[in-house]
Amino acid sequence: MTEESPFLDIPSSEWIASNRSAFAIFDSFPVAKGHCLIISRRFIRDWWEALPSEQADIFALVSEVKELLDKQYSPAGYNIGTNAGSAAGQTIFHLHLHLIPRYIGDSEHPQGGVRNVFPEKASYLRPPLRPIDNANAPF
Repeated sequence: MTEESPFLDIPSSEWIASNRSAFAIFDSFPVAKGHCLIISRRFIRDWWEALPSEQADIFALVSEVKELLDKQYSPAGYNIGTNAGSAAGQTIFHLHLHLIPRYIGDSEHPQGGVRNVFPEKASYLRPPLRPIDNANAPF
């Protein structure tokens, strides 16, 4: 694997916070005011390649950045997520978490939150549009 990542070119002057394992920046293509990325300093593909200590540091940085965003934007909630693998929508194969502030009225139907990656399945408050077969689930 070659170490090619657009994140490696981001100067530390653009970081809004950092620790020994990660740094945070404002997303270049934000979906909400204050949308940030928490990026591993080490070039690794996704969450599952991170060491336990790196995972702990990344979540510590998520909390630190949340405090900054609370002071600057006063959001009403947050979504935290990562895409791991192309089937999950990952396009930059360098571990990063999205910290997305949420605001009252920013979505007509916010129920389901991250479940909205499958809009037809997002709302668990109404019956699914088609039956879901979990009979062959590996767990």
